[in-house]
This record gives sequence, C-alpha cells and structure tokens, in this order.
Amino acid sequence: MLAVSSPDLDADRYRSTVIRLSAEPSGAVTDFTLGPRDSEPVISPDGRTVVFLRAPETGPAQLHVMPLGGGEPRKLTDHQLSAGPATFSPDGRRIAYLAPVPEPGRYGTDESVEPAAEPPRRITRLSYRLDGEGFVSDKPKQVFVLDLPDPGAPWSGRQPASLQLTDEPVGVADPAFAGDGLLIYSRSTGADQLTDEIVVISVPGDLSADRSSEPDTPGERVIPTAGSAALLTVSHTEIYYVGVEFTGFDAAGRTAGLWSVPLAGGEPRRLTDPDIVDVDRAAGPPVVLHDRVLVGVLDRGATSLVAIPTTATRLSLPDLAGVIGGGRVVRSFAARGRSVTAVVSSGELAGELVTATLNSDGTGDGERQLSDFGGALTATGIRPATELGATAPDGYPVHGWLLTPPGDGPHPVLLVVHGGPHAAYTPALFDEAQVYAGAGYAVVLGNPRGSAGYGHHHGRAVLGGLGTVDVDDLLALLDEALTRPECDETRVGVMGGSYGGFMTSWLCSHAPERFTAAISERAVNAWDSFAGSSDIGYYFARAYVGADRESQWRASPLAYADDIAVPLLIIHSEQDWRCPVEQGQRLFVALRSRDAEVEMLLFPGEGHELSRSGRPRHRQQRFDAILDWWSRYLPVGSGGDASGR
Repeated sequence: MLAVSSPDLDADRYRSTVIRLSAEPSGAVTDFTLGPRDSEPVISPDGRTVVFLRAPETGPAQLHVMPLGGGEPRKLTDHQLSAGPATFSPDGRRIAYLAPVPEPGRYGTDESVEPAAEPPRRITRLSYRLDGEGFVSDKPKQVFVLDLPDPGAPWSGRQPASLQLTDEPVGVADPAFAGDGLLIYSRSTGADQLTDEIVVISVPGDLSADRSSEPDTPGERVIPTAGSAALLTVSHTEIYYVGVEFTGFDAAGRTAGLWSVPLAGGEPRRLTDPDIVDVDRAAGPPVVLHDRVLVGVLDRGATSLVAIPTTATRLSLPDLAGVIGGGRVVRSFAARGRSVTAVVSSGELAGELVTATLNSDGTGDGERQLSDFGGALTATGIRPATELGATAPDGYPVHGWLLTPPGDGPHPVLLVVHGGPHAAYTPALFDEAQVYAGAGYAVVLGNPRGSAGYGHHHGRAVLGGLGTVDVDDLLALLDEALTRPECDETRVGVMGGSYGGFMTSWLCSHAPERFTAAISERAVNAWDSFAGSSDIGYYFARAYVGADRESQWRASPLAYADDIAVPLLIIHSEQDWRCPVEQGQRLFVALRSRDAEVEMLLFPGEGHELSRSGRPRHRQQRFDAILDWWSRYLPVGSGGDASGR
C-alpha cells in the first residue's frame, strides 16, 4: 500500500492516489483510492483497515478510513487546519495523530473575521514561525486520539469523536502508542530550545467520558534525552528514536544516532557510533523486527537500510548489517514479520519499491524490485552519475559526482552546490542535474566539508568558517572534473540554492575569474539581517558564522558585492521565511545600483521549497528561466565562453 503523486500542469496542482501493489512476481497494481490528493496510508496491525490523508481540491487534509478489501472512504476528522498522519494503537482499534490547534479568532475559527482583520499577534518567543507552515506560535500541534469504527459494521455517517490529549504551549511531535493505555511524544525542553524530552501520558479507556475535572496531561512522566529526539517508536518496554547529542544550541553539523531508553525512564543509550554513523531522518522512523532495529544510514551520499541489534552500543559503520543499500538511497521503508519493503532511488530510478527478507544476522536476502513507476522516464535517456574524487589544497579528500551529456564534448560545465550545508548530494536520480545534463551541460555535484554523511568532523569543519575549506573542496572537485575531456575549462558556471546560493554569491566575489556567469537562489547574502529575519536565524547564524555583527558581516556575500564581476541571476520566493526575500533584494540593489549585470526573478506565493514542492507551473517556469540564463551566458556548442574568451 503506497501513495503515488504526480504534477498536473494544466490544473497547477499535484495529484496523488493510494494504490495496492502485489508482492507477487506479477507486481499487479490496483487503484485503491481516487484522490484527488490522497497520501500517508497506514495499515492497521490486524490488517483489516487503512487510514490515510485526503485533501480536497482546496482546503486542509483530513484523515479517512477504508477497509483493506476496499469500499467507501469514511471521513474521520474535520479540523480547522489539517490532521494527521495517523499512528495505530497495538490492537488497531484507535489512532493517534497531530493537528494544529488555532487560537480563537484566527485561521477561520471566527467566520465573521477575515484574515486581514484578525487582531495583532503578541510574540514572546524567537521560534514563532516556520518556513512552509507560517506562524506556529498561535497554532501549536497537539495530540488527538479517536476510536475507529468497526470496518465490518454499517457506517452511521457520523464522524467519531476525537479527544485532544495534550495542551503543550509550543506543540508536540511524533506520537506513538506504548501499550497498556500509554502514549509517548516528544516536545521541546522549553520555548526557543533545540533540545527535546520524551513525555509518557495515559490514554483514557473511554474517550467520551467527562474529564473536565482531570488534569490537562493525566499521568505525565518526562524522560530526559541527550539532545534532540524524533521519530519515536516503542517495542515492548523500550523506546527507540533518532537523536542528536548536544547541549544548548550546539547542534549544527552533528551526526544523528539511533538511541534507546526504557519506557519506565532511565539513561538514554546510543546504539550507533557518534563519529561515523549518521542516521538519515528522512528515511523514516526506526522499525523493530525481532532483535533488530531498522534505520536508514547516510554514507558518502547514499542511504542504506541497516539492521542494528537492540543490544548494540555505539556500533560503527563497518559493523552495520545492510538490508537494502549498495550505493543507493532508501527514501522510506516498512516491515512486517521478516519481510522488508523500501522505496529506493538510484542513478536510474527516481523511486521504486524494493522488497527483501531479513536474515537472522541482520542482512537482507532475496531482493526484488516490485514496481516500475519510472519506466517511461528512464526510457527517455537518463544520464548516469559518475563518482568524482579530488584532494583539497590541505590534503583533505573530497567526494562528489559528475554527469555529462551525450557526445564527446567538450561541454560547458555547471558547478551546482547543495543547500544545508549539513546535507548531501546523492547518487540517486536528481531532476535538476538531469535537466541540465539533458540541455547539454556537464554537471559537477560535490559534498564539501560541512556536508552530511561523512562523519562528525566533516560535518562540523565549517562552523565559524563558511567560505573557507568548503570553497577549497568545491574548487578542487571542479578542477578534477575540468581535467576530463568531456568538460570545457573555458566555459564554467556556478549555481546553488540556500547554502548553495550563499556559496554561489560568495564565489562570484572571491573567485570571479573561475566562472562565466552564476545563478544564486534563495541565498543567505547578509548574515546580520538573516539572524533576525529567518525562522532559524537566531541559532543558525550563531553556529555557522558567529554571534557578533562584525563576524556576521565578514561572512556575508553582500559585504563583497563590489567585487562581484560575473553576470548574476538572483532567484527568490516572496514567502521564503528560511532565507527571507530581503536577502535577495539587498544583493540585487547593491549590484544594480552600480550597473552590474544582474537580474532578479521573484516567485509569488512560494517559500523556501519552491524547487522541490512549489506549484508545478512555477517549477517549470523556474527551469525555463535557468536554461534561458545559461543559453545567454553559457551557450551550448559555442566553443569558448559567451564573451569570446
């Protein structure tokens, strides 16, 4: 059971449905729901029902339930803003989920007050908004539970009553049932804190009983952690979670580990090595099978699904038993019995279902690919990513990938820098790299110091030093690519978004002789204003460039705007709260005021995630604008650069 999404350019929306895919060799595909926007299917432990999210053409997503054998979806929730996804109780009879709880009078709770007429927000904490979600201090997410209707009984037409279990001022995350009438979740240790704690509460047996005289959080018990705690799961008497070990705000660049702590409370235990093993939170929560815990682990750009013994302590990377991996990227996974199924991406696959059997030693066996959703795409001619290695001036090894177009070349070259910086390019199929390679450009993708998946010291090497060794690493990798006959060393462009946008703006002033033109997207260009205007600025700027304004200005590309000597396209979104739009505007004004070659492209209604989840038409228009810019300043097949050098 899985959800499949695709863009609809005509309607300028995404369409998604839930489908059933047979595990038999035939791999038969059956439509389970009709949409228009269905996602996050979860099957009950008894295998009788499926709960999923359904969003109408307009409006928030709500939870629905269906018998696994098919039938009419039954709407379970009707929250003002949204609900879900769901997590089942062990007996499958009830679910828990998160839903934002808006302040009275906001977000349509009072139909007589339009949004522009709502009262002012009284802001008392730093973490009051979040990119992609908007203001969050006036709509904290809380845990709700509800009893599911019997899938075999006639439907009464009435939605089951839900019970709000929590009333946390800053909201909660990752609820999970713990058996015996208990539920756990994580919450911040306080307003504006990055550290988390785990809370255990009781769940009433009768959700409809009057509890007006009971405390807000009955039976609350707090379990301290060593830093952050996310993706909670419970097995018997043990809680497993993914966490980063730190104190205060010192979280940047650290490896995430698999942790366990007794449900009754106690000292958290790290099962994975803190220096080498970096658990990939994007792969999903831990899954316990027998005496093993399945998690995704980052390693040199790839994410492998590994099985870690429940008794392990700080297990190192060479000792991890691989279930599904081999230089690919596991995007998500699920397991039952000893059968493991994962969504896997590779250089040729955008994401396909792969199944394997978990052996007693933790390795995988009998791997089979179940789906072929991207068959039509791969038939168009996917360009392979070749591993690329280089050595920085200080002797440090650098790793990345090179994609080249068909033909001998030499081709113009694009150095593309990822965001983060604690992120990584992977060997998996990447739509942007494929578009550029398909248009005739060789594409260099590097993971310089500061990136994730290369260990603790690699990730933290740029704290207080952005624009130093990371520049050396990127240019070393670029130089290695330019030794290849497919790459034209006289025609090189640079581009990137977020941290990659910062790096692009920085290179335009600190190494302008290396590049013909550049595209800086959703960048940090001025750390002093970013520190106060970004949703994460109050701690992120301090970690990477320092808390004092002099250090922030020295690390700002805007401070060197007069040295930018290459044509620059600035791309930004009007509702970007991660790198607010003023970051692009300030650099544009500085350059345009001295008649530099600069243009700015502003996307209305979009946030920081435009290139990944923005409106389909905007994403296409962005690609069109990027290719137009490169055709003007870095034309394919021209020989020499656009200025004739």
